[in-house]
Amino acid sequence: MYRLYNRNSGEHFYTCRSEERDMLRSKGWRYEGVGWFAPTTGDPVFRLYNRNAGDHHYTRSSAERDMLVAKGWRYEGVGWYSVPENSAGKKYPLYRQYNPRARRGNHNYTTNKAENDMLVRLGWKAEGIGWYAEAPGYTHGGWTTIPGEYE
Repeated sequence: MYRLYNRNSGEHFYTCRSEERDMLRSKGWRYEGVGWFAPTTGDPVFRLYNRNAGDHHYTRSSAERDMLVAKGWRYEGVGWYSVPENSAGKKYPLYRQYNPRARRGNHNYTTNKAENDMLVRLGWKAEGIGWYAEAPGYTHGGWTTIPGEYE
């Protein structure tokens, strides 16, 4: 799963598609590397888009997806998959944080517990585990990146 950051909006964006990653990089988004490794099957993680705020949201909850669609968010389908919560195999929690002061880009998702804790100390609200990864991404200076590709 690729992780990108928009300095103008403050939004982190996540995608499994390299062509989407490359298109956003060409538009000025900063590529932060591989956030985590997602399975090819499992529990769906839904991707939504708010046209008014220009913001994406990701959730494993169909109830949250349906509530956001009812409020005008556009459902963009399954973005990727989560290791099932009841899986006997190894899985890594993906922590979700919410910034109540942000108008957009107000959620962050990370396998890095130190990043989660740092954002909570800065006033973000810990929202627990959003889903599970097969493996965490590569870290560089505490942030999730691919060594040698950080810009």
